Parts: sequence; C-alpha cells; structure tokens
Amino acid sequence: MLTAHHVNAFLLIAVCAAASAAAFRARRTRAGALVAQLLALTQTLLVAQVGLGLLLLSGHHRAHDHLHYAYGTFALLAVLSPWLYAPGDPRARLLWFAVATLLAAALAVRAWMTA
Repeated sequence: MLTAHHVNAFLLIAVCAAASAAAFRARRTRAGALVAQLLALTQTLLVAQVGLGLLLLSGHHRAHDHLHYAYGTFALLAVLSPWLYAPGDPRARLLWFAVATLLAAALAVRAWMTA
C-alpha cells in the first residue's frame, strides 16, 4: 500500500503540472477535451491519494511530520474549490482551475517532502 501511495504521489505531481500548464495555455486558445480530461484526472488522482493515505492511517502507518496531512488536505481543497467559487465566464473559470491545479502540485510536492 505504501508503494502505491508513493507511485501515485509522483504521478499526481506530474499530472498536476501538466494539467495546469495545459489550462494556462488553453486560455489563449480554445480549451479542448484534453484539458478537461487532464483536470479530471488530476482530481481523480488526488482523491485516490487521499484515500490511500487514509488506508495507510488505518493500518497504523504514520508520516514523520504531521504537516504531511495538512498539505494533503489543502491540496484536495484547492482542487475542489473551483467547483464552488469559480465565476461563470469560461476563461475566468479555466484560470481558477489552472491556478488551483498549480497550487495542488506545489502542495503535493511539499507533502512528499514531509512524508
């Protein structure tokens, strides 16, 4: 389970960075299905990462630094926040998703560093 958590962490960081870059680029051009799929994949991987972390906690595996849990929680909240707070304008909404995904990538890196 710990190996799956580590592999998913690296995959999550890479996909977050790629999705954020694609969303920033798509603001200048037309956003296609690839951007939407990357953003959805980011959210899915982040929820899976939190789920794996909760399974590890239930098996009495603890992170060395308690901030690890805060960074994971904040990354999840960052990715989910555009669904609640982003404006209706498509370009502005895409900017919210791009920034939130970039923030989630930074928080995921920090969570990896405190693991």
